[in-house]
Amino acid sequence: MSHSGSLARGSLFVLVGACGGHSEAEPTSASIAPVTADAVFVVNGDDSSLSVIDAGSDEVIGTIQLENVDYPHHLYLSGDGERMLVAVPGSDLSGGHSGGHGGHGAAGGAVLALNASTGALDVARRLDAPNHNAVFAPDGSIWTSQIASPGQVLVLDPRTLATTSTLTAGNDPAEVTLSGAYAFVANTASDSVSVFEAATGALVETIAVGDGPVGAWPASDGRMYVDNETGKSLTVIDATTLAVALTIDLGFTPAVAAIAPGGELWVTDTDNGKLVFLRASDGYRLGDLATGAGAHAFAFSGDGTKAYVTNQLAGTVSVIDVAAKTVAKTIAVGSKPNGIVFRDR
Repeated sequence: MSHSGSLARGSLFVLVGACGGHSEAEPTSASIAPVTADAVFVVNGDDSSLSVIDAGSDEVIGTIQLENVDYPHHLYLSGDGERMLVAVPGSDLSGGHSGGHGGHGAAGGAVLALNASTGALDVARRLDAPNHNAVFAPDGSIWTSQIASPGQVLVLDPRTLATTSTLTAGNDPAEVTLSGAYAFVANTASDSVSVFEAATGALVETIAVGDGPVGAWPASDGRMYVDNETGKSLTVIDATTLAVALTIDLGFTPAVAAIAPGGELWVTDTDNGKLVFLRASDGYRLGDLATGAGAHAFAFSGDGTKAYVTNQLAGTVSVIDVAAKTVAKTIAVGSKPNGIVFRDR
């Protein structure tokens, strides 16, 4: 595990930049005993909580309750695995991201930075517009979108969450992801991906993709896989040249895509509650595996032998034997689980 972007942790709590229209109490969290083994963290949107799964026993060993927030969505770890970011768009996206964005209205989002061992709150901030996720950049700064038209990306100080710069993106920017020197922002309402230089924030390229993109998912093969939810397709972008390498017509609504340890392209079929296995070179369908209703995000274990899939409408996480492509176990978690990360120790 890399140790870049490490920050000292303490009991700091700051509520930064609350909008004048917000009367909510301050976001906070209820911490748990330190998690010292490999673990999986799952965001339960409807419960405003995080389920913690021991990766050895594949049992839930704790629940981190988030207070004064509605519908947390995705979460990301710092490079050293010591801090964890949770984004709170404030509305239920389990019925689809592209449709859900329009329902956000004027409500704001939030970012919470937590101790990744205990879930204790380091710092939180409410935002003027909803945000889909928040992610650490290589320099330790935090990037998050503002879902609006025109959209923005905020670069935040990692210690205080104060805005250090504001970048202009397309309409309704959703997931912000990073690969190499670039940050990729999927603009759902503009059918494009904005590519920024991570070190400077300069806009490098705007890439046309399919209908209703939500995230450009970085993969181990050096490509970004853009899930076009409305168009039911993937746009494949070379993360170095920024050229579109391939468009894969799926016939179902994708959620998250990644390259599995064996080199296949895996993508969740949220319509039918499945993992779908594709040949990465051309998108040829190799097979699929039923997981659970509303299959959404997934993460691989550190050794690559297991994958964990969140099933939003089933309230479960499926544990997948990667080599056998079978469901080894189904774990009950909270209501409407979505974002997921694997934290190895």
